[in-house]
Amino acid sequence: MATGFMLVLPACGIPQVCCPQPGPVLPESFNAVTNSPSMNPAPSAETLQQVSASDEESDATTFASFIEAADTQELSDDSPTTLQPAQVNSETSPSDLPSNGDVAVGDSAGNVTATNPYEELLEFEDDGVTDFDDEVINWENSARISWWEFFDDPNLTSLINEAFTGNQELKILAQEIRKACLEVQARQGEYLPFVTAGLGAGLEKSSRFTREGAVEDQLTAAPGRGFPEPLPDFLLGANVTWEIDIWKRLRNAKNAAAYRYLATREGRTFVMTRLVAEVAENYYELLALDNRLQTIDKTIEIQQQSKEFALAKKEAGRGTELAVQRFQADISKNQSEKLIIQQDIIEVENRVNFLLGRYPQPIARQADDYINLSMHSLSLGIPSQLLRNRADIRQAERELAAAGLDVKSARARFYPTLALNAGVGYQAFNTKYIFNSPESLIYNVAGDLVAPLINKKAIRADYLSANATQLQKVYDYQRTVLNAFTEVINWMAKVDNYGKSIEIKKQQLASLESSVDNATKLFQNARAEYMEVLFAQRDLMEARLVLIETKQQQLAAVVNAYQALGGGQF
Repeated sequence: MATGFMLVLPACGIPQVCCPQPGPVLPESFNAVTNSPSMNPAPSAETLQQVSASDEESDATTFASFIEAADTQELSDDSPTTLQPAQVNSETSPSDLPSNGDVAVGDSAGNVTATNPYEELLEFEDDGVTDFDDEVINWENSARISWWEFFDDPNLTSLINEAFTGNQELKILAQEIRKACLEVQARQGEYLPFVTAGLGAGLEKSSRFTREGAVEDQLTAAPGRGFPEPLPDFLLGANVTWEIDIWKRLRNAKNAAAYRYLATREGRTFVMTRLVAEVAENYYELLALDNRLQTIDKTIEIQQQSKEFALAKKEAGRGTELAVQRFQADISKNQSEKLIIQQDIIEVENRVNFLLGRYPQPIARQADDYINLSMHSLSLGIPSQLLRNRADIRQAERELAAAGLDVKSARARFYPTLALNAGVGYQAFNTKYIFNSPESLIYNVAGDLVAPLINKKAIRADYLSANATQLQKVYDYQRTVLNAFTEVINWMAKVDNYGKSIEIKKQQLASLESSVDNATKLFQNARAEYMEVLFAQRDLMEARLVLIETKQQQLAAVVNAYQALGGGQF
């Protein structure tokens, strides 16, 4: 299973649209250490000072300054080692950006190339691990197990592979990745020079009673020749406009777009993790329904035998019609329950087909020995591994970083903007003179320094809105981390408790099977009433159904715990 499982989305996540292209370049402020939530958790609300919108207090504390300070702080000797970033491999992960300009996000002095988002975070080694006994505590995180190794059922792995290629939500997210990819390019183009070229032609006649007309009467285009009337005008030229990003407003906007692009990719990874869990959970539910159906069929068969024996006793004058009717009533009840289970199977199969992006059809599965079905054991690892493995945490982290850069970009709008304008071309009243140089040559160079004076209220509103959005992302990051740890604890507890419950129910089932055998033998020897047989059979069937349901819940808990740990290794 080492090949054929990975969904490759070249060219910004769009299958078979264009060739894979180089990935985007991360902002220079991105650092595997300072951006890792395990090393720099988001500050609490108390650490963020109230931001003033006045022009004089433009250096007010924001989370953007917190990020900048974190990037420049010196690491201690026992700080974890940062991995060197590596170029994204388009053969194993979605390609990033089209080739018309690698997105160089950050200053030229130390650009950081975009890494594979599944490898870009540092390999963290906790010094405290050596203080514990490895035989007592398992520091390995189960999320590092690939999904095709975690689920060893070939039917299930085949369904998951098909879901990766056919699921509509993944296709929608592929377009979102493409849009975020193009947004980075759009923001990059804003701080590069704009070059335009054009052609022009026109006619002009000036009134003789104006200054222009009077001057033209006194001038000649050539010895013995006056200016044509009307006067043609032909122009060929090029213009350059460049806003000098002295306050890094445009650069920060582009960096924020790059972080949002990475967040979009992490969002897709999270959806893939959830998709694996949903397909597996529905698959195991199908196995449970198949076993419930087998249990009811077996119970109906036993009850049919008991009914025939009761009928034989009645015909021999040793029984009553009441016993036959009670056995028949239980048979009818179970036959009705069987139809309901068959309907549930149809609905669950269609849920799986919907996840796979295909029309209703049977789902291949193998339900032998369902009760003893085993899966990989789960281990929590250390908390920093959870922060590194959960795609939703990484997504919230990158959105938080983007919001901090948005604040910097909004604050820069209070400052003056410097723009350079230049043009060069040829202009003449006759096309045969247009390339006569230097007579027909024209050019201009100008610089503009523009500062906001009156419309500061709108700029201040945008600035405060960016700060509010930043705080939202802080709270969203904290909530995501809290939810992740809560999910892990809950699902791991369920896995443990359901496992213990199954062992107890197996013992109960063994006792009930023995009681049914004894009650049946006693009834056949006229030493027990038919009601004892009925009750024993009902208890046995209910115990089997409860055991199957508990096993289904245990498997669902294992799947969801694997997802909560961030498992998948996509």
